[in-house]
Formats: sequence, structure tokens, C-alpha cells
Amino acid sequence: MSSAVEPRRAALAKRDFRDAMARIGAAVHVVTTDGPGGRAGFTASAVCSVSDEPPTLLVCLNRAASVYPAFAANEALCVNALGAHQQALADLFGGRTPMDERFAAGRWATGLGGAPVLLDAAASFDCRIAQRSVVGTHEVMFCAVLAVTVGEAAHALVYFERRYHALPTAMR
Repeated sequence: MSSAVEPRRAALAKRDFRDAMARIGAAVHVVTTDGPGGRAGFTASAVCSVSDEPPTLLVCLNRAASVYPAFAANEALCVNALGAHQQALADLFGGRTPMDERFAAGRWATGLGGAPVLLDAAASFDCRIAQRSVVGTHEVMFCAVLAVTVGEAAHALVYFERRYHALPTAMR
């Protein structure tokens, strides 16, 4: 008898995939843009580093999202990593809250690329969208990092098992 796990023969169910992905903790970000397509932002956990030479990260955005047209028309975005104290901001940018109300809840500056930068983010990555690729329901945006800002969050905000959690940024 083999101890190897037999791969499933049938197509993977969407729910099974989503349930498994819920077991992978991820940092919580508010991703913002501004430009010809207008100012917009959304909460995202599908963000990761691609390369440090040149500094590049990727952001995944569902093409059915209400903010998609703005991101599709603009060339700049900013990935703002949230601290645990910013869960309410994550909720605002993750829901159906009007865009003006979302941005009224934070303090913002304009980044080099023109996207809003959250002033008290744990870290902000001011970017220019260098490449786009459609994969299934999402667009993957590869982003050239123009500048970074590192804040002073005491606890990072992470998403795990479909809930927010605080994660200490430094072990004492």
C-alpha cells in the first residue's frame, strides 16, 4: 500500500479551494489609485513581493469589483499595509462604502505616481503598474515600486480563517 496521497481526478471545487486558502494567513492592505480613471481603493490580501531587483510586487484584483474600472484606467497604485489598529479602515475599503467616505476615514498624501498614500500605514509601496495579466476572474498587476514608507505599527493586521487578527511586529 502506497503512502502517497492520490490526486483528485475530478475538477477541484471552488469551495474546497477557498476553504484551503482561508488557512493561509495574509497581511491586509488597502490598495489605492488615482488618475484618469478616478480615485479608488479596496482591501486586499492578494499582494506579494515578486523581486527586489528591480523592486516589484503584484496585486490581484477581481475584474468584477466596483473599483476595477479605475484601476484598469490608471497607471499608478499604492499598497498600504495596515496595522491592527486599522481594522475599521480595512472594513470600509472592503465593503460597499462610497469612495469619498472610505478616503475620509484616513489621512492621505499623494505618492510619486499620483496614488493616495496612507500616512499611518505600517508600510506603503508607491508604485507604477508595469504589466497586467488576466488569470481567471482576476487581473494580476505587476507593480514597479517607486518609493516606500515604513510606519510604526505595533501590531500587523492579518487575515486568517476569514477573520482579522493582530500579529505582533516585534517579539520582546
